[in-house]
Amino acid sequence: MSDAPASRLSQFPVAWFAMIMGLTGLALAWAKAEELLALRVLVSPWLTGLASVLFLVLAGFYAAKLLRHRDMAMREWNHPIKTSFVPTVSIALVLLAIAWLPYSAPYSKLLWLCGLTLHLLLTLRAITRWMHQSTFEIVHLNPAWFIPVVGNILIPIAGVEHAPDQLSWFFFSIGIVFWPLLLTIIFYRVIFHGSLPERLLPTLFILIAPPAVGFVAYLRLTGELDAFALVLYHIALFFTLLLFAQLRWFLRIRFFLSWWAYSFPLAAITIATLTLFEHTADIVFLRLSGVLLGIASVVIAGLLARTALAVARREICVEE
Repeated sequence: MSDAPASRLSQFPVAWFAMIMGLTGLALAWAKAEELLALRVLVSPWLTGLASVLFLVLAGFYAAKLLRHRDMAMREWNHPIKTSFVPTVSIALVLLAIAWLPYSAPYSKLLWLCGLTLHLLLTLRAITRWMHQSTFEIVHLNPAWFIPVVGNILIPIAGVEHAPDQLSWFFFSIGIVFWPLLLTIIFYRVIFHGSLPERLLPTLFILIAPPAVGFVAYLRLTGELDAFALVLYHIALFFTLLLFAQLRWFLRIRFFLSWWAYSFPLAAITIATLTLFEHTADIVFLRLSGVLLGIASVVIAGLLARTALAVARREICVEE
């Protein structure tokens, strides 16, 4: 019996931190709605608190895995598919930094600096591996490859408050240049090399996140709603419609932890739509953001319930 907990710890996946991305993204979406609509009932502080506590819990488990099962952790870090989920840790830190900014600027800055430093290291590691290895094949490619490199596009959202603008432009430039590059390769993969496997199919929702987050980050950097900003928003909206049109494929999928790939992109397009309403005062975007916020909230609540059920049934942290 004593071997069972240790065995499950050795299988503890780094992809758990995608849950923090989704919950924090939803907290930011609610915070934006509360700010614009002067809502009396505040949901965002509770979501921020929940995401923060869960991050500490998950970090504790993963730290224990690194200490007790370093070989399994390294196998995950070097896996051609799982390695793309390792930077969900640093992205979670950056998102928590954004969420904590209204409550504590020093704490937000600490989280931001930790997330920024770790993510830069993971970005350099990812690109170096892409350039100097022979284990990757086209079938390994999936939208999670955006996370290590395009994820840099998040850093300016809090960065404009914590550091000189040039540092934020540095990270924004990395993300915005690698986004179309990886997007092209991903479409080549799904068009000419078959659909993604069932376990990875939810990662298609990640297509929404780069332009949606890029839109918000670009406005934070420039303060202007120009043509480039509108292109970013509307392509994010198109990807959202494209994936909603494929809903019947997603409804057939068995539960995997990869379901959490639905969460942050839905929150990101909601935040982007609320931000566009803030700049245009167009009622269409207010109504659309309300629909998207409702969808994101229901989806993430459902993900929490289904994940809790999977934990109770011991469907997670098992050998694949």
